[in-house]
Amino acid sequence: MKWFHQIAASGLALSVLVCAAPLTVMAQAFPDRPVTLVVAYPPGGTGDVIARLIAGRLSTSLGQPTRVENRTGASGAVGARFVSRAPADGYTLLIGQTAEIVANPILMKDAGYDPARDLQPVAFLAMVPVVLAVPANAPYTSLQQMLAAARASKKGLTFASGGPGTTGHLAGELLRLRTQTRLIHVPTDGANAAFNDLLDGRVDFYFAPYPVAMGPLKDGKVKLLASGSLKRILADPTLPTVAEQSGLRSFDIFAWVGVFAPRGTPSDVVSRLNRDINLALAQPEVRQQFAADGVEIVPMSVGQFEDFVKAEARRYSELLNEDFCSKVFYGGCEGFSAGLQ
Repeated sequence: MKWFHQIAASGLALSVLVCAAPLTVMAQAFPDRPVTLVVAYPPGGTGDVIARLIAGRLSTSLGQPTRVENRTGASGAVGARFVSRAPADGYTLLIGQTAEIVANPILMKDAGYDPARDLQPVAFLAMVPVVLAVPANAPYTSLQQMLAAARASKKGLTFASGGPGTTGHLAGELLRLRTQTRLIHVPTDGANAAFNDLLDGRVDFYFAPYPVAMGPLKDGKVKLLASGSLKRILADPTLPTVAEQSGLRSFDIFAWVGVFAPRGTPSDVVSRLNRDINLALAQPEVRQQFAADGVEIVPMSVGQFEDFVKAEARRYSELLNEDFCSKVFYGGCEGFSAGLQ
């Protein structure tokens, strides 16, 4: 989390600076046809919503239609694989999220792509809080009470996720392992499907992206017990963290969204895209919408985003070690990989 607070202070200044930066001839020639933003999950999820909000602004700044295309499957690997194999010209971009960029390459024996080798970070879009949501009629009002209920039940409690390896899945498994509580994973296809399982009573809780939880929260259909990150979220500072309630001081799970291009995309094109995306993020109506959804905008230069991705890859490589895999997936990390191929 400290990455975001260190960079946020310079984010707005950065967007102004990149606006003033001169463009080269190559960047001026780009684009001359429509640009596609590939979302690796079904419509309605956080990445999809953010992509559609940004797409309209990019269409204006780029002077070409910018469309969103959903290519789903294998916890984001299908969409990431597609973009990694696309021409490196800036016209096919990935709305990359935590699972397909830093989790899948660790958990999957052969994801069919290597983000470090095949994908070029272009622009960071947002940090997305993850919150522990339960039905409004659940008999517990705190994380401690929920864990006590799980321990008192012979069956334990079930939790949903948008797919194996997603932040919702990893948060639930970490809570299970570190509290030694019987919590059973029920995977679905995307955040919306996971939340529907929660609302329909098919699961007991879900570590959901905050924007997905906001609507049902306002309608009184769910309540929130904790946030997954180490620091409390800006949109709901009264919500305690998992770490605060459980004593798990290293529990720090959050989602993030960024834009990636196929590796080898000309640097001038990458710079142009970074500039226009940061300008879109700086627009008051975009910032207001993101803030209303509980999403934190953190504009970054290309270099800053590259460093952030490397730091996240290191963090997840320590988190998702062989011990974790052996306790979570049948057959370890290879078992996880086999289940997604």
